[in-house]
Amino acid sequence: MPSPPLAGVVGRWSRATLPPLDGRVVVPDNVRAFVLAGLAARCDRPILAVVPGEQEARDLADDLACFTADVAHLPAWETLPFEHVSPNTTTMAARARARHRLATGGPGTIVVAPVRAIVQRVSPSDPAPLEVAVGATIPFDGLIGRLAALGYERTERVEHRGEFAVRGGIVDVYPVGDADPARFDFWGDDVESIRRFDVGSQRSEEPVDAIDVVPAREFRIDETIAVRAAELAGEHPWAQATWDLVSQRIPFAGVESWLPWLVPERTVLDDHEGPLVVFDPVRSLARSRDLVAEERDLAEALAPTWGTGSPGADEAPPLYLDLETRVAGRPALLAPPLAASPDDERVETRPLGATPGDPTELVAALATLRADDIQVVAALDGEAAADRVARVLADEGLALDRLETVDGRESGIVAVGLHRGFVLPAVGVAVLGDQELTGRRRAHRPPGRARATDTSLGYRDLVPGDHVVHHRHGIGRFEGLVTRTIAGTERDYLVIAYAVEDSLYVPTDQLAGIEAYTGGEQPRLSRMGGSDWEKTKGRER
Repeated sequence: MPSPPLAGVVGRWSRATLPPLDGRVVVPDNVRAFVLAGLAARCDRPILAVVPGEQEARDLADDLACFTADVAHLPAWETLPFEHVSPNTTTMAARARARHRLATGGPGTIVVAPVRAIVQRVSPSDPAPLEVAVGATIPFDGLIGRLAALGYERTERVEHRGEFAVRGGIVDVYPVGDADPARFDFWGDDVESIRRFDVGSQRSEEPVDAIDVVPAREFRIDETIAVRAAELAGEHPWAQATWDLVSQRIPFAGVESWLPWLVPERTVLDDHEGPLVVFDPVRSLARSRDLVAEERDLAEALAPTWGTGSPGADEAPPLYLDLETRVAGRPALLAPPLAASPDDERVETRPLGATPGDPTELVAALATLRADDIQVVAALDGEAAADRVARVLADEGLALDRLETVDGRESGIVAVGLHRGFVLPAVGVAVLGDQELTGRRRAHRPPGRARATDTSLGYRDLVPGDHVVHHRHGIGRFEGLVTRTIAGTERDYLVIAYAVEDSLYVPTDQLAGIEAYTGGEQPRLSRMGGSDWEKTKGRER
């Protein structure tokens, strides 16, 4: 696996400049990822990093992937308490991966989570994946039983995530966290080959050496849970139908909403004994209190609808548990973004001192940094942006080499974006992104295809031929990236093909209305204009 593009600058940290993993140190928002990467490089156990909000967690994991390879994002369920709907399978897959990494990861592992994911009561079901490799010996019937135990549904033909099918000595499975399904070809109990296959044509494609099949369901009914459900049938007969299903170990849609009744009060924090970093602790604790209060208010509003003999709102076991009591008394780095007093220990940053988009000011500021023996790395979001900034700086007399990765103390430009850059004089490094150099904000997006926790578009993840969904025009095919000058402004555009040879040009900084297509089958291209797409959505409803 190649090193992340900015891995080389992490070595600039020293024990003297890094904050400790216990205590209170001011860490500005824009250096969170770099500080975490430095701490992880010198830590022998996985680090759990907590931030107040969902988007903050995605952004932090996104930026961390530029500095270190072993990063996992632990999302929260997108469902509400008491909502009898199961979380998205890709959300549950991402949670399983992150919890497994937190439990089994070694030096350099970082798991990033929002407060909502941290205070949520967790399932006792094992998040470990099923590992299948070419050449391995796995009892064939045992594999089928294991897939069912992981929550996969047996079907005649695999078309959707969370399904598996058996034909002779072949097992097809669509892992919930993967972009494509996999086909295991057995000879007896030996795995002869593993290939990805196309859902539409069912034809085998490229071979792979191994596959990790993550659990399809986060909450799986075992004997302990079934026994507890039988006990609840006597204690709370108002939900008799639900307790009967669970006691018979019959899964059903929305079973996760009953988790607080069936499992002990335990969170991810209770399972993690390693280093803990809480960013913006004031907001994080406030967010935890808000979640607890919102769930209580929701219970009070819904309790009258639960039926005769149902408990009052204050008797319903909560999904969200208190963060403050779980952080108190344990070693943790509490990292507020701003100092409360002049005596606060802090990671010192300084502004660049140039107007974004002004080549003359930028070159002067960068030249000053280099004169102060500060390593300068420009991290731009995409090849086109990196080439353009390199050309503009060179025209102003400052030549920075284009680099694939940063090694050691070299300055240069890499084609990987950060949400926000920073200047750290004490460490001797400045990493500057689109926001500092061009004034553009980086699009919110996952760092790679493997992250299936949302469908927000990252154009660097696309290859020509991939399908995308525009909120107005519907399903189109990504054709590539072009650079055009319109009204004197040079910008990068995604080219999306539609039916009847229409094309749509979308600026790369305006991708909020586009998502990656996640359907299993080969889609039909929509006609531009919206009416075709509206009819399709109407049929789906």
